[in-house]
Amino acid sequence: MFWNNLAVAANFFVEIAVELIVLFIGITFLVGLIQEYVPDETIKKALGGRHKVLGSILGAGFGALTPFCSCSTIPLLLGMLNAGVPFASAMAFLFASPLLNPVIISLFVILMGWKVAALYFAVTFVGAIAIGLLLDALGFADQMKSMAAVRSCCDCKQATDARSRIQRSAAFAFGLFRQLVPYLLLGAGIGAFIHGFVPTEIISRFAGPDNPLAVPVAAIIGVPIYIRAETMIPIGLALIEKGMSVGAVLALVIGGAGASIPELTLLSAIFEKKLLAAFVLTIFAIAVAAGYLANLLVA
Repeated sequence: MFWNNLAVAANFFVEIAVELIVLFIGITFLVGLIQEYVPDETIKKALGGRHKVLGSILGAGFGALTPFCSCSTIPLLLGMLNAGVPFASAMAFLFASPLLNPVIISLFVILMGWKVAALYFAVTFVGAIAIGLLLDALGFADQMKSMAAVRSCCDCKQATDARSRIQRSAAFAFGLFRQLVPYLLLGAGIGAFIHGFVPTEIISRFAGPDNPLAVPVAAIIGVPIYIRAETMIPIGLALIEKGMSVGAVLALVIGGAGASIPELTLLSAIFEKKLLAAFVLTIFAIAVAAGYLANLLVA
């Protein structure tokens, strides 16, 4: 029995790990190319002086295309605010950046199907816009701490010919891959263990579609812990195959990636407590909404 389970787990690990690695490098290279031709200054200029709704849409859109390295999101957010980008647009960018990028969406499509991927994209994209507009309407713009001008770690003069851009994009893709491959393999490994060894009935009983509290509990668990979306998706696939509801998995991904402890620690340096709490609560609400909608879609 043990050796059969081990073989099943090993096969799952190899299949998922290979898919993740190939997809990650390919899509990340494309993201690098996009960043080469859409620099940070262009984003700041495009978002400045826009109508709040349009600015929030653009902010969420740019957030979905930005690199997901830890050195970029918060400095770029500060750069936007210091450059006069509307508060609503900046908040939409902040929410969308860790949750929406081509790699994450591609992983959802490959591992969970286009319907789940489309729902995830729609809810998180609309949620990013709603967060920006809601926090702005409630007057949270004055909950920002005083900030000095911040320069993005990627702002520097570089060659702009096509060959140089391709080389930098390739270096970005492989550099980020070396940085994140432990997380990808960890996710595949945990997913493989769940797939091979965890009894189906346990997960079905506590986190299956028949448990109405599975979605909010998953969102609550996700918010305080650090789960990279790229790590959680293969784990979520194994959990779904064992009986966990799709909605609970989406809630866990959104809660964990949207409000991780490292991100909240950085944000606490520039957000007052009320704004930080409001940000966490809105992410929790969107995670729960996405979870219940996903369960309805699957049902």
